[in-house]
Amino acid sequence: MKTVLISGASVAGPALAYWLRRRGFAPTIVERNPAPRPGGQAIDIRGSALDVIDRMGLGDQVRAARTSMRGMTTLDRDGNELDRTTERTFTGGRLDSTDVELMREDLSRFLVEATRDDVEYVYGDSIVTLDEDAHGVRATFEQGAPRTFDYVVGADGLHSTVRALAFGPEKPLLHQLGHQIAIFSTENFLGLENWQIRVTDGVLPFALIAYPVPDNSELRVTLGFKGELADYDYRDTEAHKALAAERLTGLRWESRRLLTYLAASTDFYFDTMAQVRMDRWSKGRVTLVGDAGYCPSPITGQGTSLALVGAYVLADSLAAADGDHRAAYARTEDRMRPYIHLNQALAGRSPLEPETEAARDHAKSAITLDG
Repeated sequence: MKTVLISGASVAGPALAYWLRRRGFAPTIVERNPAPRPGGQAIDIRGSALDVIDRMGLGDQVRAARTSMRGMTTLDRDGNELDRTTERTFTGGRLDSTDVELMREDLSRFLVEATRDDVEYVYGDSIVTLDEDAHGVRATFEQGAPRTFDYVVGADGLHSTVRALAFGPEKPLLHQLGHQIAIFSTENFLGLENWQIRVTDGVLPFALIAYPVPDNSELRVTLGFKGELADYDYRDTEAHKALAAERLTGLRWESRRLLTYLAASTDFYFDTMAQVRMDRWSKGRVTLVGDAGYCPSPITGQGTSLALVGAYVLADSLAAADGDHRAAYARTEDRMRPYIHLNQALAGRSPLEPETEAARDHAKSAITLDG
């Protein structure tokens, strides 16, 4: 039985492990965090990715956990209403769509629950080195003893450790889009009931988005920033909280209460809006899946779908190649690249334009799972 080390236990990693296990592989997932991560924003599953979820037998669970937004209000930075609609939301698109929007932590939990009985999970550890020879890849870890695997897959996001070990520094591989985002949770102090608020500053499509989780018990707040940060440390939480506080002060709307929640936040997230663009996603026995290899950026709303489809296609290709990982990785790239290209191209469009929705409708199903 071929062994596969997967770095990352959010979405792409558990999805890949699911399909590998059912194709006769023995996957091990290593995750830096000591436990599954709470929090996160609303994410979307669309087109071919919904077919993947249905094939996993998770369709009913995922649809039952979907957000139940009734619409959204758009405000200026002082809180004056500019528009309201019951036809769409900024994060999820058209409300009459068959696409599914749900919280990231819910999808991650479903995927882990579907794999925990027959997949090895190692939390609180991270890969330090990868050394390949003719028979496999020897991995060393921050905590655990060294182990050798047939294949290694980086499913560890925009700042992938596996990608750095196999391909070198990330900077040449990240295409910056000139924006950053910050996300944190608050109490539902606005009393929102399945309703989304978007604040615009007249520059970005959104300066702030606030919406409740499905039971309306708390809010997720997302801030948008314009401008690039040179050589920033994405793990410097306090520095990025300071940037977020400055942004909130400038918006003025509900800034005092939001600043209090921001300061106390324990699930604060900040990062650049960027795409990963690579000439190839594999090197030797090591390959990448999801954001680690082809992040489209959150503004496209397609990162989760690309991760789910990419996991399915990679596992399918490895199974079909009968031990020839070079052939498997080449087949994965041939099948995925046109699909990735169309979805990454969505980043240059305003999310609220009808033309963008038409382009997304085309891109989200621009791959055949059984190709």
